[in-house]
Amino acid sequence: MSMKRTNVYADPEDLAIIKEAAKRRGISEAEIIRQGIHLAAMANRVWDEPLFSRTFEGPGRTLPRAEVRDTITEAVRRETGPDSGSAA
Repeated sequence: MSMKRTNVYADPEDLAIIKEAAKRRGISEAEIIRQGIHLAAMANRVWDEPLFSRTFEGPGRTLPRAEVRDTITEAVRRETGPDSGSAA
């Protein structure tokens, strides 16, 4: 993986914590900072597609587990048709 160099300003107390953690874990301070940058990037990423691509009809209230299972099973059966095999 190619890397690109950048400069950032950081709180001295945060840097001291990173230094201690790097020593304790036996990795470089830069690796901890790279991990933090990756977590921040993923937390702020905008995805092209929604997390859930399908929605299901429901009664507008919180359903018990069995009703959720039955509702999803019925929706999948309607979507896939009777000749698709098992939906469960």
